Amino acid sequence: MDSRVQRFFDEIKGRRIAVIGIGVSHTDLITRFQERGAKVVACDKRDRERIGTALCENFEAMGVELRLGEDYLEGLSADMVLRTPGMYFYHPVLQDLRRDGVIVTSEMELFFDLCPCKTIAVTGSDGKTTTTTLIAEMLKETGHRVHLGGNIGRPLMPLLADIRPNDYAVVELSSFQLISMRESPDIAVITNIAPNHLDVHKDMEEYVNAKRNILLHQHAFSRSVFGVDNALAASLEGDARGQIMEFSVNHSVRTGAYLGEDGIIYMAVNGQAEKVMRREDIRLPGIHNVQNYLAAISAVWGHADLDAIRNVASEFGGVEHRIELVREKNGVKWYNDSIATSPTRAMAGLDSFQQKIILLAGGYDKHIPYEPLAPKLMEKVKILILSGPTSPKIEEALKSYEGYDPSKIEILHVKDLEEGVGRANDLAQPGDIVSLSPASASFDAYPNFEARGRHFKDLVKAL
Repeated sequence: MDSRVQRFFDEIKGRRIAVIGIGVSHTDLITRFQERGAKVVACDKRDRERIGTALCENFEAMGVELRLGEDYLEGLSADMVLRTPGMYFYHPVLQDLRRDGVIVTSEMELFFDLCPCKTIAVTGSDGKTTTTTLIAEMLKETGHRVHLGGNIGRPLMPLLADIRPNDYAVVELSSFQLISMRESPDIAVITNIAPNHLDVHKDMEEYVNAKRNILLHQHAFSRSVFGVDNALAASLEGDARGQIMEFSVNHSVRTGAYLGEDGIIYMAVNGQAEKVMRREDIRLPGIHNVQNYLAAISAVWGHADLDAIRNVASEFGGVEHRIELVREKNGVKWYNDSIATSPTRAMAGLDSFQQKIILLAGGYDKHIPYEPLAPKLMEKVKILILSGPTSPKIEEALKSYEGYDPSKIEILHVKDLEEGVGRANDLAQPGDIVSLSPASASFDAYPNFEARGRHFKDLVKAL
């Protein structure tokens, strides 16, 4: 075990540590800290039944103190508090705890403070998970030992004792995780930045500054990768501390990966370009996935073999809930793109198809504008089936668009996803494509986009 990791675990013995949020990212952490001799307080707004009675009983049998229900933060005292990524950094209770001298941090912050191996992290509004996964796959294909986690679902802090200096930690980071980070990765990737999560961040400036934090604590030997087809991402280049790499599908770059006019993907180093592969060698559909590959290639160049990069391109079939083919029934193809929780992500999904489709959209309102989505709906959608709180906003944005033509797109409203799948099934003809690409979050009806995507797949498979 790395000496810093050992020292940290020695220092938490007997300390009262409050872990806010009993979810995927914290369950193993609570157990590990308790086993290491800390006095763990597990805090969650949910009650025992919603968390799971068996899990609560297991924690209590270990000696973990539970604080549950609406008043779970009232009178909280601890030496250290780990907030869940979904908890606003400037929450009044956290602010008070900081003023009282309590250490307020997160699982991800601790991991970056203590991780003994090289770290690669990806952030952005769209494409984070696929890009993060591609980087990990390219490194593994080369023969490296890789630890994949972060916002992608797997907590890495509980694995620290098993991580070796020659390993790689590949991490997806959300704005909620980055907002309080004071360590940056060795290699940072910013795929793109577009309005998102404005229901939680106080404004767009705070959201962009959270993304910027992935760069601010790098050093001269770090690498920063920017998607320069996106103006906001490109604007952060001035904050880079070390090597700058760019990627683009629109033009060549001096250092980084780009798609040439001849359909070849190149990697340029100091203006000297090397052929990597043809665009059509990439198994995943859509220009947005070409961008994801360019980002991944730029990140791993010099760390992954060229053959490994090419093998992943030809073999990798994609991540669940990302333009995932669910089934073909009666000549109709059904796709699950539940990850499309924003207009820009939905637009990227629509561009994956070469024909007009039937689209299921709508959901929880993150207070982001839908006007940019309207031209793409007119271009790519023939039947728009809407449900959820954002339905009126999407319809209004479409009908206000100067290119709106009611004869070319039909708009339907349904009460929920189940009714939407039924209507789509009734209307679809052989050769049609139906896609769930909501352009909205899932929280109006589901705990997360994964649950929404799984329900959609169950509904489609039951047809």
